[in-house]
Amino acid sequence: MPVIAFANPKGGAGKTTTALLLATELGQRGAKVTIIDADPERWISQWSKLPGKPETITIISDVTEDSVVDAIEAAAEASQFVVVDLEGTASLMVANAIAMADLVVIPVQGSAMDAKGGAKTIRLIRTQEKTARRRIAHAVVLTRTGAAVTSRALRNVQEQLQAGGIEMFATTIVERAAFRDLFDYGGTLASLNPASTSNLGKAQTNAREFAGEVVAKLRAAASRVEAA
Repeated sequence: MPVIAFANPKGGAGKTTTALLLATELGQRGAKVTIIDADPERWISQWSKLPGKPETITIISDVTEDSVVDAIEAAAEASQFVVVDLEGTASLMVANAIAMADLVVIPVQGSAMDAKGGAKTIRLIRTQEKTARRRIAHAVVLTRTGAAVTSRALRNVQEQLQAGGIEMFATTIVERAAFRDLFDYGGTLASLNPASTSNLGKAQTNAREFAGEVVAKLRAAASRVEAA
């Protein structure tokens, strides 16, 4: 089943939040999802210990650079989707996970440092493509964007990515209190209380649209493989 890896060697790019949003959206729809929590901070593992984790989601956190390939392979056999939250560094573990991925999602904030981290990830993907002798689908998702105003720095990052011919998600991950609340209170966006979480409906729409785009990109990648 599809493997979606989230990678950016620049810490704080919104990688873990975006990975969790995707996994919970898919899990809410009834899909069996395995999250491989390969981030040393183990934020998703901590989230799983809070109330409200869907039964459709399994968390695996005891992975190393030597075991990550086997863990991904086993998870892909047991689940409909595998989401891999990778550590924020360019390591052998990251390279191995990228080599196993059907889609690499590269979260990038509107800053030059994040853009450089994203570029480093894309170079790593290119190397793994040569090693595996196959195309590895990948795209940048802009994270922590403003709901109403696009900053000058964000516009600059968008222009750089577009000039480089980098595929981007049409959906950006907007800065929302609801996304932070998941890590404080557990559960999913559907289980949060709208009375105490501002703009919850908009956050749910944002996550749903992102998950829809991920599924569409996976289908497109599968179609390219079949046509090859």
